[in-house]
This record gives sequence, structure tokens and C-alpha cells, in this order.
Amino acid sequence: MATDGRPDRTAAAGRRQQARRLPRAERREQILAAATRAFARAGFAATGLDDVAAEAGVTHVIVYRHFASKADLYRAVLDRACTRLADTVGTDDFDDSSIPAMLRAAADDPDGFRLLFRHAAREPEFRDVTDALRAASTEVTDRHLADSIPEGPWRDWAAQLAPTMALEAVIAWLDAGQPDADGAAARVERAVHGVIDAARTDGR
Repeated sequence: MATDGRPDRTAAAGRRQQARRLPRAERREQILAAATRAFARAGFAATGLDDVAAEAGVTHVIVYRHFASKADLYRAVLDRACTRLADTVGTDDFDDSSIPAMLRAAADDPDGFRLLFRHAAREPEFRDVTDALRAASTEVTDRHLADSIPEGPWRDWAAQLAPTMALEAVIAWLDAGQPDADGAAARVERAVHGVIDAARTDGR
């Protein structure tokens, strides 16, 4: 800040010059992280590339060098969130470590988690991302339930509802301020097992 209260243009120019020196991969990651925050605050429709550029501390021209459009950027943000989630939770099995891992993933990247499972689900252009995640979760859960619930409509019901319950429970936990982080997994697990136990009663 200049002594007369106006922005120090020399310092600002220096920051821009320093920003230009970032390697391309680092710049892309910086923009994706900023876009995740910006889109999580206001959603896809209400967030412009200028908003993302401001969040990242770059010009919109720099954003356009990496992403052809806002839709291209948003899909890249969702892909990044999917990759981070998969790296933490895994994609092939459901076991005792799955829910604690999901909570860790959500706590590490709450904006990305909300974008995947709250915002994208409401946006027709990007709903395919959420649908694919939910379909994969249902398939993994169905395999997990095969030894305890006979094949049929109640297992189908539990296979769809249990991961939905887990996801909604984690989002609600984020919204509540991440209370009792050490005990949260046990609480979410009880909610999920309530669904599984209900399916085991075969409707009686």
C-alpha cells in the first residue's frame, strides 16, 4: 500500500510478474483451487471467470490460457475433486475404513466435496459426474452386502440408500462445523448400518 492510501502499483506489478513465473502445471492447480472456492460459494451460474481470476489473484486472460470456457473450468474442478476423493477413499471396496476416509476427504476439501455432491447434482450440464459417482458407490455397496442380504429388491434398496445416507451425513457434518471429528465416523456408521439393518428385516 502506498503512503497516500492508494494501492502500491509497483508492488502489484511485482506480484503479477512473480505470478507469471509459475510453471504451467502449478498455475493450473492454483486456478483450479481458486475456482473450487469460488464455485462453492455461489454455484456455477452465478460465478464468472472474472470471479475465479480475482480469487486466484490473476487476470481473466491467464484463466483463458488454461481453460477454454467456464464450463471447461468447472468440469476440470469436478474432475480434480473426484480424483482427490478417489485417492483418499478408494474406488473398489467398502470396508471399515471407508467412512473415516470419506470424512477425511471431506474435511480436507470441503468445497470440492460440496461441489460434487450438492452443486453438481443440481446442474443438468454436470449431473453426469454425480450420477457416475453414485452408480459406482451403489455397485460397490451391493458387492459389500452380498454376503449378508439376499439378492432382491431390499438389497437393491440398501445398496442405493446406504451410500446416499453416508454422503448426506458427511455434508451435514460439514455444514454443522465438523463437530466431534474423532467420533464423527462412528455416528455416520450407525446411520448407515441402520439402513442395512432395516434391509435385513425383509420388511417385517
